[in-house]
Amino acid sequence: MPPDRITQTYHIDTPNGPARKRQAGLTLLELCVVLGILAFTVAWAGPGLGGFMARNEVAADVMRLKDVLATARNTAITRGTIITVCPSRDGRRCIDDWTAPLSILQGEIDLPPDQRILLGRRGVSQVTAITYRLDHRPVRYQPTGRATGHNGTFRLCGRRGEGASVIVSNFGRVRVVDNTPSAC
Repeated sequence: MPPDRITQTYHIDTPNGPARKRQAGLTLLELCVVLGILAFTVAWAGPGLGGFMARNEVAADVMRLKDVLATARNTAITRGTIITVCPSRDGRRCIDDWTAPLSILQGEIDLPPDQRILLGRRGVSQVTAITYRLDHRPVRYQPTGRATGHNGTFRLCGRRGEGASVIVSNFGRVRVVDNTPSAC
C-alpha cells in the first residue's frame, strides 16, 4: 500500500456541518452558574427551614402526648381500672420532668415501684420544656375514663419560641391549642 493512503484522514459531514467529538463534562461557566443558583437557594430557604423544624418538633411532641393520653384513657375504660401516666426514666418511678419518656402504669401511683404494672412507654421529648400542673401530680384516669382531680394543661415550649398547649379536661378528653404559651 502506498503511504499516502494510510495517513489519509476521512471527514464525514453531517447535515449540520462536520461531526465533532461529544463533550464529556461541564464548562467552568456552567459550573459557576449552577453553584450560584444553589447558593442563592440555600441562603433563601435556610432560615425558613429552621422555623419549620422547630414547629415540627412541637407538633411531634403534641402527637406523642395525645397518643399516650388516649391510650391510657382507653385502657382505663377497657380494663375497668385506674391508669396513671407519668414521666419516668426507668419505667417504675415517676419524676417531675415531662420531657423524659412517658410511662403508662396500671394502678395508683402510691403503690411501691415493684408492684406497679408497666403497660407502655413513649420516647423522649424533642422540645426544650414541658410543664404540667404546679403540684406535680401525674395524669390519672378512672375506670370511667375521667381525669377528675388530675386534669390540667401541658405547656410545650420549643426552639425559636414555638409552642403549644395540650389541655386534659375533667372528662379525660384532650384538646390542643396551637399558640405559644406565655410560660415559654
